[in-house]
Amino acid sequence: MIETNITKMFGLKYPIFSAPMGPFFTRELALAVSEAGGLGVLSNVNIVGTDPVKEHIESIEYMIEHTDKPFGLNILTSRNNRGVKEMVTDIPKIIMDNPKMREQCVYFLTSAGSSKILPASKSFQELREKTEVKHFHVAPALWLAQKCADAGVDGIVCTGTEGGGHQSYEKVSTLVLLQQLNNALPDVPKIACGGFATGEALAAALTLGAGAIAMGSRFIASKQSEFNDSYKALIPPGKPQDTALYTGSFGPIRLYQNEYALSHPAPASKEEMIAYEKSITLEQMQRDADAYDRVYKGDTTTGAVLLGQSIGIIDSIDDVNDIIERVMKDAEAAIRKNYSFLK
Repeated sequence: MIETNITKMFGLKYPIFSAPMGPFFTRELALAVSEAGGLGVLSNVNIVGTDPVKEHIESIEYMIEHTDKPFGLNILTSRNNRGVKEMVTDIPKIIMDNPKMREQCVYFLTSAGSSKILPASKSFQELREKTEVKHFHVAPALWLAQKCADAGVDGIVCTGTEGGGHQSYEKVSTLVLLQQLNNALPDVPKIACGGFATGEALAAALTLGAGAIAMGSRFIASKQSEFNDSYKALIPPGKPQDTALYTGSFGPIRLYQNEYALSHPAPASKEEMIAYEKSITLEQMQRDADAYDRVYKGDTTTGAVLLGQSIGIIDSIDDVNDIIERVMKDAEAAIRKNYSFLK
């Protein structure tokens, strides 16, 4: 058994989280991860025609109906994400009014925007005062992690450039970033994300100061994830270099290289990316949204396929329970092996 500050904080059997993978549905995946002893995270769903508040609440209701285990949810706080104000206001209020939701929805993860928006919400302030809920924010760079700490977050998800989805302009690996954060913010709880798919990687993250890992691509390649089979099928034969950084609506984004990705070349500079974000029209946002909708339905050529470099070490599509049990078994073996080096 591995016990960390994160497993104790959330009452978990294992220090393993599912990474938020919006705009896609991850209800069944989150349920499977929580049931297996980790912590499942509900994504900020933005598939065409969905209402983000409604989808979150329906997913939360589904979770409390099917498990008594803890779980969390993600809110993208980018200025380009629709419904942010409503999500940070309405969701905490609804959770506050439901005893089971208050007990089980213990983790709010904000990302791709400001770490100050959620704690500024009066309804979240009340929820935070009267429950054990924790607020973490995704930080892909040291300076962003410092801003998170200044905002009073309960913890940081340290995510390096290896990970799929939206990334930082700095392109810092999780290995280096985690060491930076451990030195600069030693007392802030950390979850490591980006490049994790094995027990050895979990052992390394714990050694470097994290209390848990979050996995995205490894859990996409699971039998319980809602991702289309065509999407999943890209992973076992995939190589790290099959993914690269491109231009996304919320900054640089790591995608599987296909027709859609190649039509969104990465910005040459941070200034160029910021200028692009400010220039995005409603029509452009709709075209990008359509690309996510297409890939969710199985179009892996003209759809936006979010995958991390860890696809190069994933060779099968497995049951979530088997994934977690294998990661934990291998992590314990790695820790014992390392301990044997001490004389």
